[in-house]
Amino acid sequence: MKLNFVITLLLLFSPLISFGDEPPHVSGYGVKSCLAFSQTADGMEQGDGSAVTPYLRYREWLAGLATGLTLATGKDVLHGLEFDQAMERIALFCEEHPSDDFFTGAMDLLKGLSGPK
Repeated sequence: MKLNFVITLLLLFSPLISFGDEPPHVSGYGVKSCLAFSQTADGMEQGDGSAVTPYLRYREWLAGLATGLTLATGKDVLHGLEFDQAMERIALFCEEHPSDDFFTGAMDLLKGLSGPK
């Protein structure tokens, strides 16, 4: 319930935040496209050694997001789901939504996990 509240607050107030004439510089693996993540995940699945480091960066980004939200809400936002399973579910989302970003895939996962059981 608290996760939904935090997400709702972020969505409601984000248009009200002013950053002056320049948009804020956003960085990190969360803003990378789902297409980029899908390519990295496919590379991992095929044993491409060059995909290991980027994949681990996506995984650590998700760990940071989940940890931050868990600390903010006081509840395990992954509901016991292992990170490897979470990454697989985000990979499925990204295959279906290549123009979205990794953050959107992660939030779709978290919203699904916090929904009615």
